[in-house]
Amino acid sequence: MNKSTPPVDFEVRPAAPSERRALFNMLELYQHDLSDVWDQDVDEQGQFGYELDSYWSAPARKPYVILVNSKYAGFALVNDEVKVPGGQHWLEQYFIMKKYRRLGLGRAAAVRLFDLFPGRWQLGQFALNYPAQAFWRATISAYTRGNYHETELTSGSWVGILQAFESPAPAAPGAGAARQAVPTLLDEPA
Repeated sequence: MNKSTPPVDFEVRPAAPSERRALFNMLELYQHDLSDVWDQDVDEQGQFGYELDSYWSAPARKPYVILVNSKYAGFALVNDEVKVPGGQHWLEQYFIMKKYRRLGLGRAAAVRLFDLFPGRWQLGQFALNYPAQAFWRATISAYTRGNYHETELTSGSWVGILQAFESPAPAAPGAGAARQAVPTLLDEPA
């Protein structure tokens, strides 16, 4: 794959219950990637662990897989457990495997995800996760044309940098392409 062009054949779709193991395994990679900023230890089996079952039993919890050429490339976990009043959608976790980073996939997949859920979004990063903060600021700024709010939460059940923004309702068919400005930014490193 060319490092400056996003993969043409990628998909963001709901994860099926049969994909729970694949999602769990990618979560292990994700948690390992964050082990320098997320203070957690592995269990007696050498796993970080992550409670996933509720993503198939609770209607407000939505697991997604991101695929390139039908191969797993990442995932997203979305729920309604916003961290500050006024939000509707919380991006609990988001991960792109290293092989697929800096191709524009992370940004393109995030845009597809935001478009799936019109309304008020919130997402956050650990205070020391500067690369993620830069990625999300650029992605959200491009998606909203700079119309988002950022704050730092220093106490409560979740602490870190939080961005809040609105994902518009889908445009009516034939109403033009308000979102077409975003894909042109995919050539930038993500």
